[in-house]
Amino acid sequence: MDRSIIESQPPPPAWLAHLGQPVASRLLAWEQAQTDALLADVFGYHAVQLGWPELKALRHNRMPHRWQAGAEFEWPQSNKALCAPELQNLQPPQSPPPAIPLEDDPDVWLDSRAWPWQADSLDLVVLPHTLERSADPHACLREVERVLIPEGQVLITGLNPMSLWGRRPLRGSMRLVGGAPVHSLIAYRRLRDWLRLLGFEVQVSRFGGWSPALGSERWMQRLGWMERAGERWWPILGGVYLLLATKRVPGGRLLPARPWRTVRSPAAATAPVARSDTFMAYPPAEKDAFDPR
Repeated sequence: MDRSIIESQPPPPAWLAHLGQPVASRLLAWEQAQTDALLADVFGYHAVQLGWPELKALRHNRMPHRWQAGAEFEWPQSNKALCAPELQNLQPPQSPPPAIPLEDDPDVWLDSRAWPWQADSLDLVVLPHTLERSADPHACLREVERVLIPEGQVLITGLNPMSLWGRRPLRGSMRLVGGAPVHSLIAYRRLRDWLRLLGFEVQVSRFGGWSPALGSERWMQRLGWMERAGERWWPILGGVYLLLATKRVPGGRLLPARPWRTVRSPAAATAPVARSDTFMAYPPAEKDAFDPR
């Protein structure tokens, strides 16, 4: 018997509770493997991960300065007074979310719509399911574009609304998960359009999770053939997607100096102009000549 079936696993986060423990564990394992492979060789000096502290996206990255940041939708209830006004009056959930372990305690807390870093100061930003949980994903992306340096990179993951995993959250335009509002999921193509408008160039696009969200790990393993078939035949219908984009800034080109102020423009050559509306301009034709005889 597989040990992963009989071993007790920690409960999933509140915003993944609707998918069940088996899907949440597979989601975390898939994203951890992808981030380890994609971010290991990203060069830079400053990197930030905003949201989902259980995912160690920067553990294999070699940048000297790496921060785990917590967003406003992950703040404990005791710190709700520091939240935005629209989040202060929210009712606590029926069952309080599990406390964040000490080893996963964020280095800094911030609002996803207003980042404390100055412009052009970060080399890498990781947003694991941050946009779909933020109150204003457009403002969050604008802040990412502001703080990233030219040629900086951003890695974004999200649940695909066109998949079996994203059908349940689409029942309402907004819901409360863990005491914070979660808006509609962002489609893959829409996110690509947003990144393109902000000057990003998508470098890597990947999908994962084609089996239905079931509450039994045994049945998830029996449906493993759907993972292989989905990866080959309908990859865009995966339950989760990943995007790695680079910030592009068009650079100027220095032209050699030219003393154009001291160069006189050549004068236009004069050309004779003859009037064509007089009788002398055209010689009389032979048929118009008059014979006096």
